[in-house]
Amino acid sequence: MEFRKILPFVVLGLIVVLVFSMCGSYNTAVGKDEAVKKSWSQVENQYQRRADLIPNLVNTVKGYADFEKSTLEAVIQARANATKVSINADNLTPENLQQFEQAQGALSGALSRLLVTMERYPDLKANQNFLDLQTQLESTENRISVERKNFNEAVNEYNSYIRRFPTNLLTGIFGFSPKGYFQSAPGNDKAPEVKF
Repeated sequence: MEFRKILPFVVLGLIVVLVFSMCGSYNTAVGKDEAVKKSWSQVENQYQRRADLIPNLVNTVKGYADFEKSTLEAVIQARANATKVSINADNLTPENLQQFEQAQGALSGALSRLLVTMERYPDLKANQNFLDLQTQLESTENRISVERKNFNEAVNEYNSYIRRFPTNLLTGIFGFSPKGYFQSAPGNDKAPEVKF
């Protein structure tokens, strides 16, 4: 008889614990989702910094009349294409990240060709403004690499959390879905061939 009197309190206690656990899981998932968005914002900031440096670099190089015009045009076009591709932080799918990375990779390739071509111009290599811009670009590339790593770590924490049992039952109900990672571009697993 005594058990029947305390059974409703036990059931109510279990329900309260379950609700608080669900609230905690939901709030943790939201926090990890926001960390991914924040990290993505930092990736975009660094890519934007690079895009902002390019016009200054191009204008500095334009001053050298015999510099290859096609190289400059390729950089300008790649920058324009890269700035057209943006991803909403709520839609960080592997496909969208791949599209974004392809545009940014084309810009990186054009910049690399510009810097290699620059080697043929000793006056340009001696220009302090150009050297400063080159240093800033190298610094920005390092920052991009760091922020991409931080982004992948945030995505890893988020994806791992929402896939754990029993959290996955709750996160699935509320629409939390896995995010995509930055991945190495195809062919980066092979060392480049250097010929002299």
